[in-house]
Amino acid sequence: MSHQDKYIQCSDCGTAFYFSAGEQAFFESKGYTNDPKRCPSCRQVRKADRYGRDTYTLTSLCRNLLSIALRCSSMPSHA
Repeated sequence: MSHQDKYIQCSDCGTAFYFSAGEQAFFESKGYTNDPKRCPSCRQVRKADRYGRDTYTLTSLCRNLLSIALRCSSMPSHA
């Protein structure tokens, strides 16, 4: 199916957001049959509300823990 770029109005905040042909192809490849109802910002807020925490904070926390683990693993061990 041929996709064309389009604008969609967000059901939460009412702003128009861009839904590219590439994004449409991705949605189709995932089996999604409907266009998104929310803009990326509102989707992020809704996702954070659903999980009860900020997903950006979780990503930062994971990066920090990985960084600490890598630093600790490269330290010489004291037996």
